[in-house]
Amino acid sequence: MPTFSAYDGTELAYHEKGDGEPLLCLPGGPMRASAYLGDLGGLTAHRHLILLDLRGTGDSAVPDDPATYRCDRLVDDVEALRMHLGLDRVDLLGHSASGNIATLYAARHPKRVRTLVLVAPATQALGLTVTDRDHREAAALRADEPWYPAAEAALDALAAGRGFAEVA
Repeated sequence: MPTFSAYDGTELAYHEKGDGEPLLCLPGGPMRASAYLGDLGGLTAHRHLILLDLRGTGDSAVPDDPATYRCDRLVDDVEALRMHLGLDRVDLLGHSASGNIATLYAARHPKRVRTLVLVAPATQALGLTVTDRDHREAAALRADEPWYPAAEAALDALAAGRGFAEVA
């Protein structure tokens, strides 16, 4: 497993899978090792996945300073990895909570990002606010599904502050 030194000297690990153009992948969690990403549904057939274990996860070392777990500091780790790999520009994928890191990286280093892929990002990463009405409108699109009445009852219970156990 290859490693590199982060900006603060913390040794970070990454895993490589597949052949083709490199795709730098940041795992979600937060703070989850990259192993769960696997081959991203067969993407290794035509892409070289570079899966970063964020500091303190998987095969990466725990940093001396806990403040380095902040998203803005994790962006520096992504830049250190890009430089270590010798890539001028990257295709960057951020999953879940790492959508925040990927978005911050693209904002800080726009000339270093060729493409940005966000998979199930937190809406805050996109500057969006999702309201109860938005949730209901999205759910109503599936009103013909057999599971819809139970899901609607659970959503009503959640909106009313009741527990799901009260939903029959």
